[in-house]
Amino acid sequence: MGGVSSKKKKQEKLKDYISWFEIPAINFQQAVDFYNEIYDIDMEKNFDDNYAMAFFPAEKGIGGAIVAGPGSIPGIIGPLLYLNAGKDLNIVLERVESAGGRIVMTKTLINEESGYFAIFIDSEGNKLALHSKK
Repeated sequence: MGGVSSKKKKQEKLKDYISWFEIPAINFQQAVDFYNEIYDIDMEKNFDDNYAMAFFPAEKGIGGAIVAGPGSIPGIIGPLLYLNAGKDLNIVLERVESAGGRIVMTKTLINEESGYFAIFIDSEGNKLALHSKK
C-alpha cells in the first residue's frame, strides 16, 4: 500500500532571496524619469501590447524594472523594497524631491555592521527604501 513519505527534501541554501523586482507605475515615463534622475542612469525601455518596462542596469546581481500595464498599481502598503544606494545613500536620497518624490525617513543608522537606510515615496506613490553601508 502506497503512502506519503515523511521525508522532507532538503532546501538548498540560497545566496539571495530576491531574484527580480518590479516597481509598478501608472505614469510610466514619469516613473522612468524619476529613477533615471535619482540614480543618474538611462534605463532601457521595452514595450509590447499590454506592458511597458524600463530596466535598471544590472550586469550581475539582482535586476529589476519599472512596469506599467494591467495589474501594475503603485501603493504605499505591502512589502518594502530596499534599493541599493551604493556607498552613501545620501547621494541618491538628495535627488528624490527634485525628481518628484518625497522623503519619509532621512538617513538612519541600522547598526555599524548593517549600515544605513532611508525611506521615500517615489513619483508614482510607491513607498521604497534605500540602503548603504555608510
